[in-house]
Amino acid sequence: MKKKFNIEVPGRANRVLLHTCCAPCSSAIIECMMQHGITPVIYYCNPNIYPIEEYIARKDECTRYSQALGLEIVDADYDHAAWLREMGGMENEPERGGRCLLCFKARLLDTARYAHEHGLGVITTTLASSRWKSLEQINEAGREATAAYPDVTFWEQNWRKGGLSERRAAIIKEYDFYNQQYCGCEFSMRGNPNISKPEP
Repeated sequence: MKKKFNIEVPGRANRVLLHTCCAPCSSAIIECMMQHGITPVIYYCNPNIYPIEEYIARKDECTRYSQALGLEIVDADYDHAAWLREMGGMENEPERGGRCLLCFKARLLDTARYAHEHGLGVITTTLASSRWKSLEQINEAGREATAAYPDVTFWEQNWRKGGLSERRAAIIKEYDFYNQQYCGCEFSMRGNPNISKPEP
């Protein structure tokens, strides 16, 4: 794949901590970054994913792709019970509602903390590649997360542009990635005809 558009990293950083939700969403983004001379450090921080088997399946695919490209991947702690407590009272929120915003904030705050502790000055997220997510919510969450760490900047990049969606589909086919059917948490399973909710 050739470059189809230019990207500008804050501060012209050549290393970026990339919060990654899954291999399908991250694949074309990672490729694009590398084509522009940017080395992503993959940060797999997804305590929202349920059940644990789903978390592991997605993490394994991220790891497989990262290792194929010679990239570092960091597996953040998985504590779904703590995530559920943090989402308390928002169980009945719709997708793209207040629960999603709070979830983004929690995951990106953890990403910003890791970046701060490991000398990485820029973070961004593959969540911004999904047409099912609100870019406004993602950017709000990223700005709030990095406000807690003045040495870290959130890179507000729309990862849906420049042919990345089409390239993503090609890479999914090339690597035969597991392609999940729901966002990740048990609440996002509601109303999805392709899956049945596992028992808690």
